[in-house]
Amino acid sequence: MRATGTFEVADFTAAPVPGPEIKTGLPVGVATMRKAFTGEIEGRAETLFTAAFDPASGTGTYVAMESFEGSVGGKAGAFNFAHSATTTGTDRQAPFLTIVPASGTGDLTGIRGTGGLTVDEDGTHRIWFDYELS
Repeated sequence: MRATGTFEVADFTAAPVPGPEIKTGLPVGVATMRKAFTGEIEGRAETLFTAAFDPASGTGTYVAMESFEGSVGGKAGAFNFAHSATTTGTDRQAPFLTIVPASGTGDLTGIRGTGGLTVDEDGTHRIWFDYELS
């Protein structure tokens, strides 16, 4: 099954953790995020976000772990999903999204699958899950 939605970032806060002692060409940081989802994917998420990223050029890679609570395709519950992508400032490469096995609760117990994220030219954030419930 496929469920689609849009989301807005309600909060993005840099986390007060020390950076690595090893210095590379890009700074590494950690942040927390809160998101609100609408559509066939309805609810909220709290995110642990880490990246090696240069804001000036828009170059870098991020890895995120989301804790989602709400509904997918009309089924209510919670679960985790992870995603990452790389950008060189004008593109999105190597996108990855997976639903964490055994993380589902409520009507979403047993959820598994993959999905994706895109950002439209107007800044609209879109998400989809290709999922199964067992």
